[in-house]
Order: sequence, then structure tokens, then C-alpha cells
Amino acid sequence: MPKNYLKKIIPNSEKLRQSKALGLLGSQIYEANLWHLNRKSVARAFFNGLFWAFIPMPFQMLASALLAIPLRANIPLSIALVWITNPLTMPFVFYCNYKVGTLILGAQDKKDFQLSVEWIWDKLEHIWLPLYVGSFISGLVVGAISYVLITILWRLHVIKRWKERTLRNK
Repeated sequence: MPKNYLKKIIPNSEKLRQSKALGLLGSQIYEANLWHLNRKSVARAFFNGLFWAFIPMPFQMLASALLAIPLRANIPLSIALVWITNPLTMPFVFYCNYKVGTLILGAQDKKDFQLSVEWIWDKLEHIWLPLYVGSFISGLVVGAISYVLITILWRLHVIKRWKERTLRNK
């Protein structure tokens, strides 16, 4: 089961307290619920991590970790989910975000699009608003859908395990 595997690789509270880098974030970072796997913290981590994965900015993992604290989301999972957009998937995801932004804003779509850093830097003043609007909307939608799906799947899994246990005990 994935939960048992994740429990093995997530650091325990003693390791966390020994880390000086985490101490900069204050005492709230050591709260057990931020590192524990339960339905609410995992669902919130999916919302948080996937939202930040869709935002084109440096230090997405840091933003995800910082927002996980007030959201009371699982911090390691929030950070890991940001890597959905990695160097291989980033161009496709951000291009889709740009298309969503142009659709929402009714902006003129750049027909001469080229997937190159030079083209993006050259056209940045024209594409930044549709890109960020599309990224924000896409992040919210994907995050909300993942939150609902995780909540439903977790609940169905608990019901299934409950039924199996009652059948086994009869």
C-alpha cells in the first residue's frame, strides 16, 4: 500500500527537529499533522502541490511548503507534487496554461509560436498575462478536482476495508 511506503520515507519528528534549515520556519513546522498521512492532509497536499505545479515561477517547492503550513496540508507530499511539472512536462503544461489564458481573456493568440527560450523572452511582454491567468485558473481547477478525487477515493477505500474486515470477522 502506498501509505506504508510513504511512512518509511517521510522523516520522523526527531529528524525534523535536528534540521537547522527547518528551524527558520518556526515551531509550527514541527506540528505532527503536517507530516502525517490522513485523508484531510493528503487531499489538501494534492490541492496545494498541484496548484503550485501549474504556476510558472522559481521556487515552487518553497511556495508549496510555506502554504502547506496554514492549509494544514502534508508538507512532503505538497512539495513532491510540484514536480508534476518538471523539465520534460513544463513546456506542454505552460503552453496549455497560455491557451487557457488567451481563451479566458479573449487575447490575441500568437500564431507564430515557437517552443524556444528566445521566442518566449522576445514575446514575454505580450504573453505573460494570458500565461499567468491561465496558470492560476488551471492550477485552481486541477487542484480542486484532485482534492475532491482524493477525498472520494480515500473514503471508498476505507469503506472497502471496513466491509472486508466485517466479512472476515463473521
